[in-house]
Amino acid sequence: MTSTLYTHDHAAPALPLSLILLLATGAGLGAASLYYSQPMLALLLAEFKSTPAALGLVPTLTTLGYALGIGLLAPLGDRYDRRRIILGKAAALVLALLLAATAPSVAVLALASLAIGLAATLAQDIVPAAATLAPEAHRGKTVGTVMTGLLLGILLSRVVAGVVAEQLGWRSMFVAAALSIALLGIAVWRRLPRFEPTTQLPYLALLGSLATLWKRHGALRRAALAQGLISIGFSAFWSTLAIMLHAAPFNLGSGAAGAFGLAGAAGALAAPLAGRLADSKGPEVVTRLGAALVAAAFVAMAAVPDQLWLIALGAVVFDLGAQATLIAHQTIIYSIEPAARSRLNAVLFIGMFSGMASGAWLGSVVLARAGWQGVCVMAAVSGVAALAVRMWPAKKYAACAA
Repeated sequence: MTSTLYTHDHAAPALPLSLILLLATGAGLGAASLYYSQPMLALLLAEFKSTPAALGLVPTLTTLGYALGIGLLAPLGDRYDRRRIILGKAAALVLALLLAATAPSVAVLALASLAIGLAATLAQDIVPAAATLAPEAHRGKTVGTVMTGLLLGILLSRVVAGVVAEQLGWRSMFVAAALSIALLGIAVWRRLPRFEPTTQLPYLALLGSLATLWKRHGALRRAALAQGLISIGFSAFWSTLAIMLHAAPFNLGSGAAGAFGLAGAAGALAAPLAGRLADSKGPEVVTRLGAALVAAAFVAMAAVPDQLWLIALGAVVFDLGAQATLIAHQTIIYSIEPAARSRLNAVLFIGMFSGMASGAWLGSVVLARAGWQGVCVMAAVSGVAALAVRMWPAKKYAACAA
């Protein structure tokens, strides 16, 4: 076990690749825990003989737990040793996953799902940890690599869960997930250094400081607003894709939507490239390029909405743009106030989650009233709006915000 103490003023040496991969794996396994249940809902429905509405509480409470964890727990990374927080959440996540594996009823499974969502926010402690450990010249690249792990965890979790549940049963998937987090905890305990707290604020004052940071830093507001706008289109697309593919003229099953999800892996794998570009050319260039890719992809799909190849290509392009913009936004905010990285990250992801929640709701409404083309038009508008936020001169933006 290492006893090194890292401060935010530490002249950090280049990180070993093994440590970067550990952080990326940890972020991926933490985020994956949120999505294991989704492809197993049909099996859960059959075993518990419940209603779809009741079983819908499982993914809903998982997401709710994660949202609450980002707002209420992630800021603690500035107040306490981030290593201890990650280890504590890993232990809690193991217990929550085992509770899910042994759940005798939907009610217990729903309670376990809420706990899984809360504890899975360890992924949002790992990313600021990576930013703190990385030397400034390589921060974008390091954060991009860790975010690749997180994004691959999200994208591949559904595929893995579907296969394991079909072959070994859904309970086996939760047991395997608990084992993976336990092994992660051991590796983190052995490899991750301790972090010096950067504030002594009491808990309620720590939460209140989120609003203070929002008011103080125009760059944070721009990042949260732009990423939230991109997330509207991102969420609208993925929340309505399966329904659109199932209907005429495509008449495809749920497996087709899962295959489209793999296209998003291309964007995830390109995240380190976005980080390198942010390091060399500056993150502002990457935010504009990423938002432009998102807007262009949705404009193309809105113009020709009935071509599967274009939808697949569009998924790759806009996912790349969304992830590149997120990496660049994280690079920007982590440089604003190093002592508040956990709270800055929380504000950014609150904006992102707000956009995703809005996009899921708006997507379903627009799909019902204007069809798939309407969803693409709405997503294109949100992408163009995000680009406008990034293109608007910072001084003029600050004046308008004031």
